[in-house]
Amino acid sequence: MNELTTISRQIWDMKYRLKTPDGHAVDNTVEDTWQRVASAVAAVEADPIHWRSEFLAAMRDFRFLPGGRILAGAGTTRDVTLFNCFVMGTIPDTMSGIFSHLREAALTLQQGGGIGYDFSTLRPAGAPVLGVGADASGPVSFMEVWNAMCRTIMSAGSRRGAMMATLRCDHPDIEALIDAKREPGRLTNFNLSVLVSDAFIAAVRADAAWPLVFGGRIYRTLRARALWQRLMRATYDYAEPGVLFIDRINAGNNLGYCETIAATNPCGEQPLPPYGACLLGSLNLTRFVVAPFTPEARLDLDALLALVPTAVRLLDNVIEISRFPLPEQEVEAHRKRRIGLGVTGLADTLVACGIRYGSAEAVSLTREWLGRICDAAYEASALLAAEKGPFALFEREGFLAAPMVQARSARVRDLIARHGIRNALLTSIAPTGTISLFANNVSSGIEPIFARSYDRTVLLPDGQRHLERVEDDAYRRFRAMMGDDIALPETFVDVSSLSPEDHLQMQAAAQQGVDSSISKTINVPADFPFEAFSDVYLRAFDLGCKGCTTYRPNAVTGSVLSLSVPEAVVVEAGTCPECGAGTLLHREGCNQCAACGYAACST
Repeated sequence: MNELTTISRQIWDMKYRLKTPDGHAVDNTVEDTWQRVASAVAAVEADPIHWRSEFLAAMRDFRFLPGGRILAGAGTTRDVTLFNCFVMGTIPDTMSGIFSHLREAALTLQQGGGIGYDFSTLRPAGAPVLGVGADASGPVSFMEVWNAMCRTIMSAGSRRGAMMATLRCDHPDIEALIDAKREPGRLTNFNLSVLVSDAFIAAVRADAAWPLVFGGRIYRTLRARALWQRLMRATYDYAEPGVLFIDRINAGNNLGYCETIAATNPCGEQPLPPYGACLLGSLNLTRFVVAPFTPEARLDLDALLALVPTAVRLLDNVIEISRFPLPEQEVEAHRKRRIGLGVTGLADTLVACGIRYGSAEAVSLTREWLGRICDAAYEASALLAAEKGPFALFEREGFLAAPMVQARSARVRDLIARHGIRNALLTSIAPTGTISLFANNVSSGIEPIFARSYDRTVLLPDGQRHLERVEDDAYRRFRAMMGDDIALPETFVDVSSLSPEDHLQMQAAAQQGVDSSISKTINVPADFPFEAFSDVYLRAFDLGCKGCTTYRPNAVTGSVLSLSVPEAVVVEAGTCPECGAGTLLHREGCNQCAACGYAACST
């Protein structure tokens, strides 16, 4: 195993190391943590000793990174869930129903799960509330209630929560959602996304009239293009809301025959039905590069694919051992057995192989690598179904007709036809913010390298803070091999030198091998012109993405970077270390995540 960097050891100690309630270490080493997790997930096997060894080998050297909830909670007696994220139940348009769901959200956040909610079911502001002689306050006002609840749980000392709120593009209060974060500090515990339909995209392009509808009543009619421009201006000005192409999400869902999706988890990589749950894990591509930074550099795809069945099995076993905040979540997880196997370190891997992020070669290889991983995951799950049985709601005809299944190899489709499949959905690209730091700061998910090095504020056990210099894994390895006098290759790009098209092409290429979705942020500089920015979401739609999120430093949310020359000094490389969202905001020396409220100060 490679020696741990200082930041990796600190992240392990703060986030994943098992300790007694009074702070005494139970896990003395990182190896102890891996052994604890391996033992817990192997316990449900007929041969736990064999599978403990297999799972342990997969995690060593950070080859496979289970999600943070698994690393922190597996093999402990803590009353926490091992699932990273949930979408909550459909909110009834009644006062009792609303506050019943607020309670469910609080219980889920308390156990460490991020949550998503669709507020489109709530009547718009000003609509009459029959029987009480009052007018409705609208969905955005109830988001404030959820936001206060989340903030209260955070202040009570539990793990900080993260939430996603969605609203349909034809809801009468859609403009209020679009403008909600124009006021600094509002809805800080929420990410916001608009559910964009195919019909709305067509109306935007035709500059057609767009009716805002609730309960069969048309409240107002707008020009679709004017509403779209308002959305794009908001995204440009303060980085929200994002968009979810909801018709595409549902059309491509393997479970379209038995569920409808209207929301995602907080970072958007998991579109989920009511009470849907998903757990995450990532293959660390950097550990499979042969002869890095040489002309012979390549990704050992055979070795990478050989790890996939073990990773799939490990995540499937977590479903059996996890606690759930709500019984409805447990039922949903067991009936469909969703998992989210993804990758991290893509940008570092491309650099090590001499390939520029966003180039035609990088796009082609990303499409190939993710497609091969997806095939391997589906094959592994089909063989697991032959051993343990398919997921409970498996219907052969409906499942095989799904677009992602149709795109798999003939061998995979034949295995599914014969055995069924253990897991309804298998692949997802999470932001991997903290676990990537844990793995010696490899580049996060499929994001580009954010900065070669930066300063991160570290909270010490005695309450003191100090700045810790953190280096990107590929940069550190290159310097260790080549020395400080060798110029970085031109392929060693970071986010500051990439165009939106570079980002979008990479996201679209990866999406072809991902049956759920992708957490990805399109970063642009503060001086990027609005005229060039205004087509980013439409371009994402045309390329086949399931959603899109942007980040531009601006007067409302500030900047992720505190610039210095020649290097950027940042508290976190654009990704919140608590919830993984790419929304860490910089104000007067202090940084706060807009998604979950995580705060760190450099002063």
